Amino acid sequence: MQGRKVTLTLLIVLFISPAAFCQSEMLKGVVNNLAYYKQKKDLKYLGNAKNSVDSLFKASPDSLDITRNVYKAVVYSSILDIDSLNKLNEPAAMLPQTAYLVDKLQNRAKIYRYEPEIAYSKRCLANAYIRKAFFFAKTSDFNNALPLFEAAKKYAPSFKPLNAYIAWTNNKLGNLNAAARYYAELTKGDSITAEYAEEASNIYKSFGDTVAALNVIKKARKVLPADRSLLLDEANIYTNRRDYHSLVNLLPALLDININNADIAFVAANCYDHLNQYDKAESLYLRSIELNGSVYEPIFNLGLLYFKQSKNLQYSGDSVQNEARAAQWLERANEISPNNINCLQVLKLVYAQTGNQNQVNRINNKLKQLTNQ
Repeated sequence: MQGRKVTLTLLIVLFISPAAFCQSEMLKGVVNNLAYYKQKKDLKYLGNAKNSVDSLFKASPDSLDITRNVYKAVVYSSILDIDSLNKLNEPAAMLPQTAYLVDKLQNRAKIYRYEPEIAYSKRCLANAYIRKAFFFAKTSDFNNALPLFEAAKKYAPSFKPLNAYIAWTNNKLGNLNAAARYYAELTKGDSITAEYAEEASNIYKSFGDTVAALNVIKKARKVLPADRSLLLDEANIYTNRRDYHSLVNLLPALLDININNADIAFVAANCYDHLNQYDKAESLYLRSIELNGSVYEPIFNLGLLYFKQSKNLQYSGDSVQNEARAAQWLERANEISPNNINCLQVLKLVYAQTGNQNQVNRINNKLKQLTNQ
């Protein structure tokens, strides 16, 4: 987020049409210098414009003139935005003072006559606040960065990346509810991105609100149905909640885009297993083991699956074969994790069912050793 370039568009209306301000002779100096800057891109003309506009406020009644103040807002905000390195050596107070001026102008009765100029000044102020906020963010000073991002949002409320900046900064500060709220705001409408949805989902999950996380992901997937990360995130939520009836609907797409992923094959196999779709579960456990034969869980689950089938009347004709398969895969799982008590206990049940008392005694001795440690 720190390296993200600010892209708030500037429409410098006064530079395009300086004649709009030519109501009096005394304003020509300001207008001409703005025009010179537009033509030559030399900062000295912005400095000259500031000197000219400052000279218009010699007497106290002048400070109330709305046109002069609008000029001042435009010139000052232009400098704040354009002179990012402060080559004109303006004081730090210039930014809050200009913001205060723009705020006051917005409350003036006749300000509607200057809507383009005020809008332009507000965009300049937003850019200035964003730039200053990132200055602090780059040094991890998020306490100072956050109010500056929030100030920028005040002047550019429709600039959506500001929600991301504010959410990111709140996240850094540990303000998770605020961060999630801003990220969730970014998931509204058709302009949603997977990145923002993922961020919101991760934050909601970090404080246990999987319902909110799921709502964000599902909303994003309606706009971005082909996004892999969103699909995987939704599948993970269902897996963690053991909501296999919801997960099963995602499995065809999930497997299609992760054909060589052992973990995904195992997740799918485990889902079908819990839904008693044993043939699909068996095939996918074997697929997961083929892709990575050193992992305990799919090997143990496959042995357990065969044991369940050996006790199931539906598979009564293959009970002996299933018992042998169960023993084979559970022994292999025991080789990977020899001290896993759960595996030993299931293996003991298999041998007890087949009447192999020698193996039952062997496992009983192993279990006694483990439980006495």
